[in-house]
Amino acid sequence: MKLALKVLKYLVGLIVVLLAAGFLLPAEYSAQRSVTINAPVDKVFPLVANQKEWKRWSVWNQRDPNMTMTYAGPEAAVGSKWTWTSKSEGNGGMEIVKADFDKTVAYVLTIEGIDNPFNGRIDFAPAGDKVKVTWTGEGNVGMSPIGRWFAFFMDKMLGPDLEGSLKNLKELAERKG
Repeated sequence: MKLALKVLKYLVGLIVVLLAAGFLLPAEYSAQRSVTINAPVDKVFPLVANQKEWKRWSVWNQRDPNMTMTYAGPEAAVGSKWTWTSKSEGNGGMEIVKADFDKTVAYVLTIEGIDNPFNGRIDFAPAGDKVKVTWTGEGNVGMSPIGRWFAFFMDKMLGPDLEGSLKNLKELAERKG
């Protein structure tokens, strides 16, 4: 009995320390990945700017082939919006807030049940018949100490998805035809 109380005491103490440490962690997070694509920017940019093309290369769309997508607004321009429902990926929405041809596509992503939006940007740096594509995601988890622990590990959690999506985008853009 004394051993069980001692273990419980240390466990509660550990939880208190972890929660307190969570308040000391930053609320902001970011993740960034890049890839060089052997295709001209005018072939790559439309695959990102057009919301209907994302399902061809985004790992989030590919994880759930039964994901329901609904599109609104102009195609491949500021104001393009889409929402999705998915049993495995959750429900959410995305809106393009900036689209400078051959330079950048910025968006705001919201996920049902998460208060703070995710801000993403995909930048293009053309170099002849190639283009370097850099995807940056940023956000803020607010005051929650548990959320701050998630922010602390966000690069490791989000990075592989960015890498996988950029790999798919590269393969799609480099296809002949």
